[in-house]
Amino acid sequence: MDLEEFNSTPADRLRPALAACCDVPRWVDGILAKRPYGDLAALTAVADQLLRELDDDEVDRALQAHPRIGDRPQGASTEAAWSRSEQSGVTDEPEVRRELVEGNRQYEERFGRVFLICATGLSAREMLTKLRDRLANDNATEATVVQEELRKIALLRLAKVVA
Repeated sequence: MDLEEFNSTPADRLRPALAACCDVPRWVDGILAKRPYGDLAALTAVADQLLRELDDDEVDRALQAHPRIGDRPQGASTEAAWSRSEQSGVTDEPEVRRELVEGNRQYEERFGRVFLICATGLSAREMLTKLRDRLANDNATEATVVQEELRKIALLRLAKVVA
């Protein structure tokens, strides 16, 4: 949809598309409340600011909508299609897939949440390297990194909504 359609679409019809970008009701509501937007830059600025204000519980909620790196999301939902596209760099190379599975397990054991990375444009090996590097983070540092990765993903997805 274009920006004009974004501005005029009823909120109840637009809400699912925004939730597919970032499943945090306060973020979705904040974007809807500021309509109409004069240009894409204004929409992006509001979305970005709201993402930077997410609290830990909201980040945790948003993470629940993201599959593990290396998993192949099934189904026809917008989120599943976007995840498949974003993770297109994950190869079928058995060794790398095994290492991603093990890295995901270690990460979840260490931090208690799914490993999130903005995978767009990254190879499986690059994702694996970043996963391993992030395992060395303390909890506070990793929470900051996760929020930044979530922000990047949500903004990329929002750009897909308003093409």
